[in-house]
Amino acid sequence: MCSNLTKRRRQRLCIGFHFNKSNRLITASMHSFSFLFATSSPSAAPATAAANSMAESKSKILIIGGSLHDEEILIEALKQVEVVICAVASKQVHDQKPLISAIKRIGCIKRFIPSEFGSDPDRTTVSHLDHNFYSRKSEIRRLVESQGIPYTYICCNFYTSYLLPSLVQPGCQAPPQDNVTIFGDGNVRGVFMKESDVAAFTISTMDDPRTLNKTLYLRPPGNTVSMNELVTIWEEKIGKKLERNYISEEELLKRIQETPYPENMQMVFIYSVFVKGDQTYYDINSSNGVEGTQLYPHVEYTTVSQFLDKLV
Repeated sequence: MCSNLTKRRRQRLCIGFHFNKSNRLITASMHSFSFLFATSSPSAAPATAAANSMAESKSKILIIGGSLHDEEILIEALKQVEVVICAVASKQVHDQKPLISAIKRIGCIKRFIPSEFGSDPDRTTVSHLDHNFYSRKSEIRRLVESQGIPYTYICCNFYTSYLLPSLVQPGCQAPPQDNVTIFGDGNVRGVFMKESDVAAFTISTMDDPRTLNKTLYLRPPGNTVSMNELVTIWEEKIGKKLERNYISEEELLKRIQETPYPENMQMVFIYSVFVKGDQTYYDINSSNGVEGTQLYPHVEYTTVSQFLDKLV
């Protein structure tokens, strides 16, 4: 049985130990919501430290220590809330299974947002290359749906902190100044969103009936770019033309196969997005999906061009 929440604002629980994702969600929500944050493993030390630091100045945040496999602690935490966001790291996606079981058991969660925050796992076409990265997320979706748990999936595509600082150059940490490698023909578009912006859109969905049992996609025009467009934007900012070296799909696949896992995963994601078009090849179906910047035009976000301004 759940606590009586009818006379107060909905309580929200963020579960996770993926520092960046969890921290951004808390930061985005603490100004207006009561918020519960749970860490879930010994590897959660950085996230726990960050949450404790924020809690010192924001008494609304309650820190609950425990494990997703500790059913008693999990049930007690869930009884206090109506909305649950899970932000565990990709390697721990299957750790959501006991959480889903507990949500089903108590029966009072009004919205569950599982840990995705990337490309739509049901739409990707690289299952032969990704070492089950996306199939694990799809498996969690099917479990949520089979249990009849109210949900919203968040498909924000790439974070700006991933690949964009190097202009999608594998293994590099800064943008090129002379030569740039472009994969495929360079015309396939991907999407980059700043982490804090993703958090703001996520928070907006939680009480919105328009996103219930749907996928929230983030595809704003200023953040949806091809590699050719990305290089052109960068050239305009530095006032210099770069030498463009094109790598064919066949050559990229060869490099992926010759590079051991997990070192090849950056190239797998590049192949998925900028060759196969896995973030943009399909239209958003209004029956089961919505585009976040159209639904919430009041939410400000950082464009790709604005992000690159900081790298000049």
